[in-house]
Amino acid sequence: MQTSWKSSFLAVGLAAFAAASLTLGASGAAEARSLKWAHVYETGSPYHTWAVWVAEEVKKRSGGELEIEVFPASSLGKESDINEGLTLGTVDIIYTGQLFAGNNYGPIAIGGSPYMFRDFEHWTAYRDSQLFDELAAGYRDETGHEVIAMTYYGERHVTSNKEIKQPDDMAKLKIRVPDAPLYTMFPEAVGANPTPIAFAEVYLALQQGVVDAQENPLPTIQFKKFYEVQDYITLTGHITDALLTIVAEPTWSSLSDAEKELLSGVLAEAAANCTDEIVKVEQELVAWFRDQGKTVNEVDRAAFRDAVVPLHNGPAATWDQATYDKLQAIQ
Repeated sequence: MQTSWKSSFLAVGLAAFAAASLTLGASGAAEARSLKWAHVYETGSPYHTWAVWVAEEVKKRSGGELEIEVFPASSLGKESDINEGLTLGTVDIIYTGQLFAGNNYGPIAIGGSPYMFRDFEHWTAYRDSQLFDELAAGYRDETGHEVIAMTYYGERHVTSNKEIKQPDDMAKLKIRVPDAPLYTMFPEAVGANPTPIAFAEVYLALQQGVVDAQENPLPTIQFKKFYEVQDYITLTGHITDALLTIVAEPTWSSLSDAEKELLSGVLAEAAANCTDEIVKVEQELVAWFRDQGKTVNEVDRAAFRDAVVPLHNGPAATWDQATYDKLQAIQ
């Protein structure tokens, strides 16, 4: 399923990686420069594992001239904070969701909105498309920051303490969502009550009954242990989600051409490999959750989709009709 896109994705990254490594290696000894990479994910997550791999590879290939220190688990702030940190100069690199990036440049949020993609293949085609390149360029023009890579985050599903089989079952359900406005589109479409809560605070909020439900991909539900305080997992697949890897404008501008090639090449390879890992884990986790005694329900996604699609170009949309039509036309 992924051979063609992964091959092309890696080919570009590895070519840049090799060329930049040779250039940096020939430049002689220099004082090491350290970059800060912040994200909100746990140390046991694939996103952190591959960020650490990037740090190791960049240090090795730059001959120790360029180093990256990774700060996981919201240690430098919640997701809105680290997005602000790109401009404030407190972080150099971040992982962030498209809807958070959309707070600064609305059109780029389209790829993180509910039921925008037909399936995983549609998402990969979008990631490799001219449209995504145009949106990344628009984000750069608006903020100065560089979108370097996009990593598959997974299909988002609902966990809850009540059984959900159809949209009406979510009526008045108090569900945690990330603190970015467009995350409310799905729960509002099905009559639920979305409650924005920072990622690091979700487990406690579920445990204490502040909210009754939350939504995330299966790997995240596992590594954040949300299943410990939820009885049901409903496979709504309402967002085919991804993380953007973004480098701050002051940081990017200060890098040499060789350093830019090296960093982008390694980040592209990490994004492709992390995507593969998430896809594999997703396929295994339904059985794993059932083994933990959780009820995992397949549902008629068409019913949920039908509730959401009329909102795609409504008042909440931060993109125009032309952008929407281009995305839907991608094969």
